[in-house]
Amino acid sequence: MTFAVALDPSLSADEFRAIGALAYDIAGIVLPPGKEGLVRARLARRLRALGAASYDEYLDLVRDPAGDELSAMIDALTTNKTEFFRERAHFDFLAREVLPTLGTGPLRVWSAGCSTGEEPYTLAMVLRDALPDLGLRDVRVLGTDVSRRVLAHAKGGVYADAAARALPQDVRRRHFVRHPDGWQVNGPLRALVTFARLNLMAPWPMRGPFHAIFCRNVMIYFDRATQQRLVERFTALLAPGGHLFVGHAESLTAIDHDLTYVQPAVYRR
Repeated sequence: MTFAVALDPSLSADEFRAIGALAYDIAGIVLPPGKEGLVRARLARRLRALGAASYDEYLDLVRDPAGDELSAMIDALTTNKTEFFRERAHFDFLAREVLPTLGTGPLRVWSAGCSTGEEPYTLAMVLRDALPDLGLRDVRVLGTDVSRRVLAHAKGGVYADAAARALPQDVRRRHFVRHPDGWQVNGPLRALVTFARLNLMAPWPMRGPFHAIFCRNVMIYFDRATQQRLVERFTALLAPGGHLFVGHAESLTAIDHDLTYVQPAVYRR
């Protein structure tokens, strides 16, 4: 199927509502009135890449069950901003307050909405540096995201000079190796992390328990009802005493939950 390409297709109110309905039904993302400019800006590149002359024609491609444009649309509408040791206080708390209490049994940590992998690799660095007996233990970090594009980046573990150079030199020396495109997470660190595609709105194949779940700056895309369901599902997968870490703009004060507030953006089951 081919389309005549419009240089700057307009986005009608009906098209905006249709895109919003799909984003909400599939991924729980809320696109309220006023976000028309954002949607148009984020999806214009997809229309050009596919040769779609209008958002109506683009929606036909998104709804095609044989294609993968729905995933690409969700990817385009979400912001995959991340960095190593982002919101450092969470990782310091994990190393100082959580890990020493867990004994020597299996240890599971989940990065939900892991984007290009900086968060789960940061978690793996924290575990390697804080657990001298790590090589003798069953320790795993799970990183999940709905976007195939960012997961491909994460699995490769290669980061540009600017991203890696922001790390202290000793951290980079212990956990990275030089790569033609910048720096690559080294083998021992990559072996700790498993990446998988997961839509948080869909059934979850894992059963837990997790000792820590990081879901930071993800729930800002959801309405309160979706946040409520998500926190309930996270709680069910936490081990007793396990911790949920959310973004600092994602307080759970307006949500009914069975977690105990520990410090800003940190809750304990």
